[in-house]
Amino acid sequence: MDRVIEKKTWNTKRLLTIAGITGIVLLIAGSIYFTSGKSKLDVDTERLTISEIKRGPFQEFIPINGVVMPLTTFYIDATDGGRVEEKFVEDGAVLKKGDPILRLSNNDLELTLAGQETSVYGQQIQMQISHNNAEQYTITKLQNMADADNAYRDAERVYKLDKDLYAKKAIGLQEYQVSVNTYEYQKQKRALAARILKEDTVLVKQQDQQSKEQIAQMKSALDMMRKKVADLTIRAPIDGQLTSLDVEVGQSKTKGEHLAQIDARSGFKVRAAVEEHYVSRVVPGLTAYYTDGSDKTYKLVVKKVEASVKTTGTFDVDMQFVGEVPKDIRKGQTLQIRLAFSDEAPALLLPRGGFYQQTGGNWIFKVAKDGKKAYKVNIQINRQSPDYYELINGLEPGDKVITSSYETYGDIQELVLKK
Repeated sequence: MDRVIEKKTWNTKRLLTIAGITGIVLLIAGSIYFTSGKSKLDVDTERLTISEIKRGPFQEFIPINGVVMPLTTFYIDATDGGRVEEKFVEDGAVLKKGDPILRLSNNDLELTLAGQETSVYGQQIQMQISHNNAEQYTITKLQNMADADNAYRDAERVYKLDKDLYAKKAIGLQEYQVSVNTYEYQKQKRALAARILKEDTVLVKQQDQQSKEQIAQMKSALDMMRKKVADLTIRAPIDGQLTSLDVEVGQSKTKGEHLAQIDARSGFKVRAAVEEHYVSRVVPGLTAYYTDGSDKTYKLVVKKVEASVKTTGTFDVDMQFVGEVPKDIRKGQTLQIRLAFSDEAPALLLPRGGFYQQTGGNWIFKVAKDGKKAYKVNIQINRQSPDYYELINGLEPGDKVITSSYETYGDIQELVLKK
């Protein structure tokens, strides 16, 4: 007799299949659940820097170090070489204009001066002799002129007398003709003597003028040589303090060699090296500030900007104090200067911090009002100073944000703040 065999619904194979499918579904669901939500990270608040957003005065500036220098410095170089014979003062002395500093000797210059003086004196003597000779020649020509004039007048008198007698038939033609010829001869001789005298006078004047000009040139050259010899005694060109004097008696100095410098005591300037990144923004007229140890602030203005960038990647800027000058500053002193690119103006201030390196200033972790968590918010930064960023969007006064580094946060979307 046939039996009905009961069919098994849940065999082992089916159970394993269902379990596998269920595991896959649960795995997918868990993955979707965990990845679709915000990733979180627990952090210790003691390791964070939390700053508050405030509204206050903002000024864009950069800190630079400036060196105090004299407002005016006069460099003293050797106009001619020589041996140091004498030092009149030591380095650091305060001098008046014209005070002697040191004396050099140069035998070649002194011999050249003596030779030029001899030449000038000899030329003056020769000019005087020539002038005397010319005067003697002129006197002779004047005498010749006087003789010619006198002979002409006698011949003229005889000619007029014979002319009257000849008209009256008192003398013959031959006698009359002799007086006519004598008169014409003396007339021509007188005119020639006058011409010679005139030309001689012009020539003598020209020779005198040329001699005077030659002597003047020789005297000018002599004066220059005397000045060169006088300049072997080095003197202070201005009132001020002598610095950088490094010479000893017996040393030889070449032409153009630096000897010392005079720092005028009329004021100070500050020279600073600025990074080439700011070369297009630093121009004459910019304002800078120096705050001393007593928190007193002094104002400076940029007067000069070097056009070229040095191999160090910086360019030099010269600044001068406006108004009051600090009383305690000294040459060579280093001052911490704030070089301003803008005037102070109200702004929303975000304290600077390490977060900027990871976010580029595009977002920041904002602390919730209950202080238990912090979440990302987008922000917009405009300008920056060494202390603050200028916020223009994304936060409000009183908001608290995390400004310390985000280096270990990765792609975390939310921070759970633990105390």
